Amino acid sequence: MASVPGLQQNWKQFSLLVLINAFVGGMVGLERTILPEIAETDFGIAARSAIFSFIVVFGITKAISNYFAGRFAQKFGRKRMLITGWLFGIPVPFMLMWAPDWNWIVAANVFLGINQGLAWSTNVIMKIDLAGQKDRGLAMGLNEFAGYVAVALLAFLTGFVASEFGLRPYPFYLGIVLVFVGLFLTIFWVKDTAPFVEHEAQNSKTDRSTKNLFWTTSAGDRNLMSVSQAGLMTNFKDGMAWGAFPIFLGGAGLSMTEIGIIVAIYPAFWGILQVITGKFSDYTGRKQMLWAGMLLQGLSLMIFPFLQNFYLFLLLAAMLGVGTAMVYPTFLAAIADLTHPKDRAESVGVFRLWRDGGYAIGAIFSGVIADMFDLDLAILLTGILVLGSALWIMAGMNKLNKPV
Repeated sequence: MASVPGLQQNWKQFSLLVLINAFVGGMVGLERTILPEIAETDFGIAARSAIFSFIVVFGITKAISNYFAGRFAQKFGRKRMLITGWLFGIPVPFMLMWAPDWNWIVAANVFLGINQGLAWSTNVIMKIDLAGQKDRGLAMGLNEFAGYVAVALLAFLTGFVASEFGLRPYPFYLGIVLVFVGLFLTIFWVKDTAPFVEHEAQNSKTDRSTKNLFWTTSAGDRNLMSVSQAGLMTNFKDGMAWGAFPIFLGGAGLSMTEIGIIVAIYPAFWGILQVITGKFSDYTGRKQMLWAGMLLQGLSLMIFPFLQNFYLFLLLAAMLGVGTAMVYPTFLAAIADLTHPKDRAESVGVFRLWRDGGYAIGAIFSGVIADMFDLDLAILLTGILVLGSALWIMAGMNKLNKPV
């Protein structure tokens, strides 16, 4: 059968990649609830900026790996990059459970960042290859749905296991299962998607870029620049939330189980709703979904520091997840819409470099603000910056043609 893009004719391979991305996302979920608590309880680290160091390292290594995943996927093949990503994930759960000091935790996040950058980016590129233009938003919604529902599920499960059996080693046994099953599925059942790129390139109405793709995606094209800055600010917010939310909620008197629920609700809404928001952006156009999602994220964060009640925290975390769901698949679909099929892998890699660089910048920013002032101000200022990103999209991005 010809390598013709489309979800209907490629549903088996597409579904396999959705499942594998759930395992990739689960690797991040291992840390989201309990690492800040491990820093304080096991290693006696009190400074917020020091605790956030694992997020900074993760963000930097993932951002750089995203870029090289995009470049090397075109050169060496998608499947090889996906396998390489899984190989870097193998040491992570073992280092987290056996770490004798905080430096081991930071080192584990170097491996985790490379794992996420290579495996998630390659998975995204392969799904775009398979889906074709008509269902690109839906494809990205399904991809991010699988990844972030898995983040939420593992965030809840590790919090629950930690409350029942202790912070280490039991929560990280889940990671051993994830990494080896994901690697096994990739080696034996995934097929490379390069032939689909060739087919789509023959029929593409978008010209290949004659300029440096890094510059074009970062700043040379106003639409691509708008998407890249919003991606950075979305993960800037997430880098803050990852480190600050567990500590802030603990300071508000919530139990570890309650913190686990709130920390899980945010990526759960983020993950589940992306199937709807991704497809919806195929009809509304990308710009409308992007600015509205950034606006909702910013407003949610600006309200968060003024709450004290568990159920109100739950509501705000859900709203934050909805706003993130609106933008996440739309970012990737917009980048794919705006680039030639043969430029796509590198352009997606450049975008994801900026987007996931936001983890590191957000963690550094919030850690410094929290140490100098308090976590409340760190959360509030992050909300204001995300709101500014929404205004940038409204003013700086052209209204794109609808894909269908």
